[in-house]
Order: sequence, then structure tokens, then C-alpha cells
Amino acid sequence: MTADEPIFSHTWDGRHVGISIFEIWDRIRTVTESPRKILEVGSFEGYSTSAMIRLFADRSPIEITCIDSWAGAILFDERVDPTHEARFDANVAIAVRKAENPVQLRKIKSDSFRAMASLIHEGESESFDWIYVDGSHEAKDVFLDAAGAFRLLKRGGILIFDDYLWNDPLAKGGHVNQTPKPAIDAFVKIFYDQLTVFAGAGLWQMYLRKN
Repeated sequence: MTADEPIFSHTWDGRHVGISIFEIWDRIRTVTESPRKILEVGSFEGYSTSAMIRLFADRSPIEITCIDSWAGAILFDERVDPTHEARFDANVAIAVRKAENPVQLRKIKSDSFRAMASLIHEGESESFDWIYVDGSHEAKDVFLDAAGAFRLLKRGGILIFDDYLWNDPLAKGGHVNQTPKPAIDAFVKIFYDQLTVFAGAGLWQMYLRKN
């Protein structure tokens, strides 16, 4: 293993459900402006971060802001593993180094509600081209992430929610509000007249454009 090879303990990219999430992202950016200012809510080990750097820095310089508390989540049965943050740092450093154009990376170690509220307070409302939400999978947290993301996303920008159909807690006897879907559905219903849903893009993620 060399210093130029990233290390990921998990590689969620849709293959387990027969799709390629990153190919879908690439298709979406071909029918919209290629994003230059990107926000990721929930970065874990930097797998999706690295993919966005690879995809979007091929055309122009980009800015990418990554928010994560690295404090565990229901998706991992609340386990806290300090290696996740260290792997994020190492993996994205490799992606930035290999990028075809300059990448300005901003890492915010915080819970997402506080972090997005700070970005809004600092004047970054409606400034992001592309926002990817993959943080807490509990409905109450997902809804807050959605509301913050909507405020930060510019008109015409792309908003993607991961794990729309994730239901692992239900198989373990958990409550539906421990999954993202109720919050995403509620958000789309409330903001229906200000969003366009990308049809035919696969339902493991929810793909939206702000009108």
C-alpha cells in the first residue's frame, strides 16, 4: 500500500443494489452546470468526498466543505472509531493531490445543525451548487439537515439525500423515524413547489433541483 492509495473500510456506491451512484451523479452534472461550490453533510472516511473531487475537479477548480462530527451514528450502532476521521484526512488529501484542478477543502468538525447555521449566519445562504446529505439517519436530524441544505443551496443547485430507502433499524425492530425516508418525504412535500425531482435516477438516493 502506497501513500497515494486511499483506504476505505466501506465503499457504498450503489453496487449492492445494482446501480452506480457516481455514474448517476455524472449524468446529473451533464444536464446542469458542473458544480464549483459543494457541501457534504456526513463525510465518514471520505469515500464520497473523494468521488466528488474526482468528478467535479476535472473541469474547473472547486470548493468543497465537509461537515461531520465523527462521533458515531445509528448507521454504525453508535460506535465511535477515531480511525474514521484519520482515514478521511488521509483519503481526501490523496484526492486533492491527484485532482486535475485546484481543490479548496474546508473541514468542519461539528454536528450538522450548528455547522449549517453558522454557514448561514456567515452569509453563505444560496451559495452552494451541489449539496450531498449523508449524515445522521434519524428522521428528526435528516429533516433539520434538509432545511439547512435548502437554505444554503442556490437556485438551480442540486440536492442529494443518501439512503432514501435505508431501513436496517426496521429489520431490528426499530421505529420508522430511525430512518431517513419520513424526513425526506416530509421535506419534499413541504417544499414541493420549489423543487424538481429527478425521475428515473434510482431510488436508493433522492435527487432534487432547487427551482
